[in-house]
Amino acid sequence: MTEITGVTFPIPKEYMSRFFEDGKTVFIKPASLFKDLKIGMKMVFYQSHEDTGFIGEAQIKKILIMDDPLNLFDIFGDSIFLERDEVEEYLSGLEKWKSVRVRKGEGKKKRWIALELDNIRRYENIKKPNRFVPVGGMYLRE
Repeated sequence: MTEITGVTFPIPKEYMSRFFEDGKTVFIKPASLFKDLKIGMKMVFYQSHEDTGFIGEAQIKKILIMDDPLNLFDIFGDSIFLERDEVEEYLSGLEKWKSVRVRKGEGKKKRWIALELDNIRRYENIKKPNRFVPVGGMYLRE
């Protein structure tokens, strides 16, 4: 089997400039792929919604998993690519639709992952992936 070298997650085009022009260095999302991630691996930015494809990459400097994503703002401040109110709005949508996993009669909220990134760079040209990138992301292998 091939070795995992990194990860990619789809990010809507409207948010990409926050990494490349605004200097944001922390990517957060509900945790999906994280068990095999290690510091030093790369994260490749997959631009979704419009002009889709890989548009850049960064090195993973720090990995943090938390139950409450709002606590990430206490740790990383305005380095997070999303604004606090955007995360609050997302969370209220989850509550509205009762998006809680149920196991053995107990509700368990989804954990969140934060990837602090270093050496963020944009590619000269968009690179098309060989296969579809699901919303939960996918590991990159060599």
